[in-house]
Formats: sequence, structure tokens, C-alpha cells
Amino acid sequence: MTTPLSSPAEATSAPAGTPSARVGRRFIAAYMLGQLGLWAALLTPVTVSISLKISQIAPDTKAAGLSAVLSIGALLSMITTPIWGNLSDRTTSRFGRRRPWLAGGVLAGTAGLAVIALAGNVTLVAVGWGIAQMGFNASQAALNALLPDNVPEEQRGRVSGMVGFTSKVGTLIGTGLVALAGSGVAPMLLLPALFGIIMIGILVAVMPDRPADPSRLAPFRLTDLARSLWVNPFAHRDFGWAWAGRFLLYIGYAFFLTFQAYVITDHLGYSDAEAPDLIFYGTLAATAGGLFTAILGGRLSDHLQRRKIFVGVSAAVMGVGLLIIGLSASYAHFLVGGTVVGLGMGTYLAVDMALVARVLPNPDNAAKDLGVFQIANSLPQSLAPLIAPLFLSIGGGDQNYPAAFVAGTVFALLGALATAPIRGVR
Repeated sequence: MTTPLSSPAEATSAPAGTPSARVGRRFIAAYMLGQLGLWAALLTPVTVSISLKISQIAPDTKAAGLSAVLSIGALLSMITTPIWGNLSDRTTSRFGRRRPWLAGGVLAGTAGLAVIALAGNVTLVAVGWGIAQMGFNASQAALNALLPDNVPEEQRGRVSGMVGFTSKVGTLIGTGLVALAGSGVAPMLLLPALFGIIMIGILVAVMPDRPADPSRLAPFRLTDLARSLWVNPFAHRDFGWAWAGRFLLYIGYAFFLTFQAYVITDHLGYSDAEAPDLIFYGTLAATAGGLFTAILGGRLSDHLQRRKIFVGVSAAVMGVGLLIIGLSASYAHFLVGGTVVGLGMGTYLAVDMALVARVLPNPDNAAKDLGVFQIANSLPQSLAPLIAPLFLSIGGGDQNYPAAFVAGTVFALLGALATAPIRGVR
């Protein structure tokens, strides 16, 4: 149980269990590559490939089909990620406690994408995406834990800044591979996954890792798997508020990820064939702005020893970007909105993970607790497609994208406000 911090001196001291030795460039580079590869494999299908696959096999019900597939995958991710994290924390393999999950997860996730590539109906797409989500999130649970496992407090803003925006760069690489793949959906799905396997392989080969110490592990019970899904937000209030902020922001962001392809085609009038290239250009613009703010924001956060103001302001900036996208009347406006989202996301991802690493309930259970935090990422992917039709149907029909993105803006702003009550981090 964490003790509330009440003074600046206490707020800047590192909690027990925090690594003290600074990490070098080799670890940081390998960590970045692993993050790049996994995000390319995981987010590219959400961004473009699955929507195009469903558009091919069920064109008349594509929006409903996409919502169902992504909701099922996100639900499975939400349930299994903390469980994988708990098991990773307890792994006593001679290969370490993170390596087996990193390698096994990315291979299982790729197998799920292969099922989607071969699917002839939406049901099989949902099965494949469920397998992919569970596999890739096993890797993600172990990958997230490498920050509190290895990086001392004074480096976390900088390292988070360098790796935090890899989700956007990874998506950019993935959408670039999709553009190179031409019209074939199978290579659109599998080329980013192959990139992910290679990058995770590099990380596994060079990263420090150690098995869990059996003497520090309580006897394992099946009920521990259910407890993997829970951190008491009243006993660990700072963690609870950090979770709530990420959850609210990512509902708004999930609107963007889920429906950007249909905004381009249904709202702005471009064809399905043009969508991959246009999404790639939009991701490129967002990434260019976000890379700058990620590195700058992470360094400034370390220098000033402040996290909350960076997280709150960047979440609000993302909300403004979502509003611009929702009100866009042309692809140029869409690009501007996506760039603003990228500017906010750069600093947000750079600093928020450093904030979360500071408020973890127990450093020895980092992967499990970060798995619970990962629910704040995955649950919105399940809820947003279910909530969005309430706004898409305003005024009749099912394509009121401006109303949906205005709602996304409100969620993002609420996420920004949720950082204010956090007391243990400045």
C-alpha cells in the first residue's frame, strides 16, 4: 500500500524498489525497437487493415461489423492483459520473467492475424482478432514492465519520451507497409506483424532480464488470476486517478482510431482504394509533430520534475484535435486535426507512463499492475464502438461523424481534468 505524499521533498523521492543504475543507449535503443515493432503489428490492423477486410467481405454492414470485431478483441485484451502480467511477474524461467512472454506473445498475435487474412466472414475475423489481441497484449504486458524494472526515476521522463511515441511511429511504419502491400489484405496484415517479430527479437536478444525470485512469491492459487484484474482505487488513489484519466482520454482517441477510415471515405468522399494512402499521410503528419513534442516534453518533465501539468495540457490539446477532425470539411482539415492530435499525444505518451510508473502500488508486481492500467487503453476500444452509434445516429442515419468527434473531445477534456487530484506526483 502506498503512503500519500504531502510535501515536495517527499513527492520527489523515489519509492522503494525503484532501480538506481542509469540505463545506457543500448537498452534504450532496443526498448524503442521492441515498442515500434509491437505497435506496428497491433495498431495497423485497427487503423486500416481490419476495416478494409470487413469492407470487402461485408460491405453492407461494415460499420456494425467493425464495431463488433474491435469490441470483442478489446474485451479479451482487457481481461487477459493483467493476467499475462501477473504470470510474467511470477515467471521463474531461466530465460527471465519477461522474455518468454515477449517472444511467445508476438508469435501468437501473428497467428491470429493469419486467421483474419484467411477469413471469409466477420465471425472468423472476430476469432482471429481475439487471438491477435490476446497474443500481442501478452507481449505488451511484459514490455511495459521493462520501464519500472530497469529505468531509474531521474531518467523516466526522457526514456518515456523516446519510447512513448513509438505507438505513432509504429503505426506510421505499419501503414507504410500496408501502402506497399498493394490491394492484398493478407500482406497488409502480415507485413507489419513480421516487422514486429523482428523488432521484438532484437529486444529479447539484448535486454537485461532475470527470473522471478521463488522465495519472494506467495503460493499460486487460481483465484489470483481473478485478482489480477483489480487494483483497489481507494487504497491506491493516485493510481486510480491516473487510470481514470487514461481511460477517459482513450475513449475519445478510440473514436479517431476506429472511424478515421470511414471519415475519409463516407464523410469526405474518398474511395476505399484511396484510404490507405490518405491514412498513411495523416499518420505521417501526426507523427512528425508528435516526435518533437515527445522528446521535448519528456526532457522538460525530467528537468522540472513535474508530470501532471504536462499530462493534463497534452490531453486537452488532443481534445482540440479531435474537434477539428469532427468538423472537417476537407482532407486538409482532417490533416490539421490529426496533426494537433499528434502534438498532444507526443507529450502525453512521453510523460504519462513516467507518472504511472511512479504511482504503481507494488514495484514487484509491475507487469500485473501495468496490466490493470492497460485496461484503460483496451476498454475504450471496446466501449467506443458501442457508444459511438449513439452520436453517429443523431439526425437520422449512422454517419454523423461530427457529433461523434465532439463527444470524443468532451471525453478527452475530462481525461485532462482527472490528473488534478493526483497527490503523489507533482
